[in-house]
Amino acid sequence: MPAIRESDLPGIGRKFQIETRSGDRLTIIVHDDGRREIYHADPNDPDNWISMVTLDDTEARQVAGIIGGLAYRPQSLESVEVALNKLVIEWYRVEPHSPCIGRTIGELEIRRKTGATVIAVIEKDQTQFINPGPDYVIKPDTVLVLMGEREHINAFLALVMNGCE
Repeated sequence: MPAIRESDLPGIGRKFQIETRSGDRLTIIVHDDGRREIYHADPNDPDNWISMVTLDDTEARQVAGIIGGLAYRPQSLESVEVALNKLVIEWYRVEPHSPCIGRTIGELEIRRKTGATVIAVIEKDQTQFINPGPDYVIKPDTVLVLMGEREHINAFLALVMNGCE
């Protein structure tokens, strides 16, 4: 779960700082007049803001509803599994500090250790590799498209969470 730090800003409102699992840093300031400011910091330089958005109270509530799933609820994986007869296709983004970076698909023995198959790779620059071979070297912010049954995907996630060992 991401760490959230809160602090009062006397005469202004309240500040929330969030560091996501992927290393992104967000700062949200809720002003006493209802405005919200959202700042996105450069993960390599937290004092450098990549972007900033100001929302009024109504806009902030609309965005919260969208992000929270009130406007659109993604189809659950369980129903996808039924539709595909237990076959699951899932996208996994390689975090910037993952221990898997610099290692090959073959070196990690993904299929042998987990039963999941990497059927495609989408790199940060949108270069795509369909059915990458065992010599493909995993890079930061790469999306691995995995295929298998739910237990295989869960085994892959366990492999990644345990340091790719």
